[in-house]
Amino acid sequence: MAGRLDGKVALITGAARGQGRSHAVRLAQDGADVIAVDICRQIDSVAYPLATPADLARTVSEVEALGRRIVAAEADVRDAAALRAAVASGVARLGSVDIVVANAGIGMMSPGASEEQAFRDQVEVNLFGVWNTVQAAAPVMIEQGRGGAIVLTGSTLGLVGRGGNGRGGSDGYCASKHAIVGLGRTWAHWLAPYNIRVNSVHPAGANTPMVINEAVAGLFASAPASSGADVGNLLDVQLIEAVDVSNAIAWLVSDEARYVTAIALPVDAGFTAK
Repeated sequence: MAGRLDGKVALITGAARGQGRSHAVRLAQDGADVIAVDICRQIDSVAYPLATPADLARTVSEVEALGRRIVAAEADVRDAAALRAAVASGVARLGSVDIVVANAGIGMMSPGASEEQAFRDQVEVNLFGVWNTVQAAAPVMIEQGRGGAIVLTGSTLGLVGRGGNGRGGSDGYCASKHAIVGLGRTWAHWLAPYNIRVNSVHPAGANTPMVINEAVAGLFASAPASSGADVGNLLDVQLIEAVDVSNAIAWLVSDEARYVTAIALPVDAGFTAK
């Protein structure tokens, strides 16, 4: 049976593990080939271990096990030239880029990092990295003339202030994720004449290494009740799964959502409504 993304190629950043790997596998299940990008090294100011080359290799093997093609590149989303090279290499081997999932991001920052460095790294990865990703891919999509879909990964903390307590780099995280909404909306106007849709998704806390790590556990264990760190959901689930976000993205980039653009879609178990 034909998949709803047969013949499409998806560029996914932060693809080595967590939500990014889940998105790669989910879109491959629907027939897409994948250009997978991840930094695969540590950023000094981040409090938890980032992905490794072995993690990216696992993503490759899981996509290939589904009978889909995948081109993987180790690149930092802060490096615009490296992203352009990754897109060019992927297109040369796979033939096009039709879908962009700008997913790469960082969360909890190290207590040893200065406040300025923590803020700068958050914004450069979570915001400039998204900008770099779309600027690398959108001109190719426009030139192809076959339309497409772009999804930016935001956060529930990009829709509400709840959870922002000035600790662990939360101000930089919230600021960068709020900006994702604005980018998505303005890019939807820019790219609509080319039949390229742009949306953002905003997950609640997900069961991934960015959330499940010793640094984040320590932050919540030490947070006073009055700190503003309430990150509970309306539905009775503490953490959503990465595939819950992947399923939303799979719909957004499919023809089933062909007239859906410029929206900020929470996948949040009611977090933003609580």
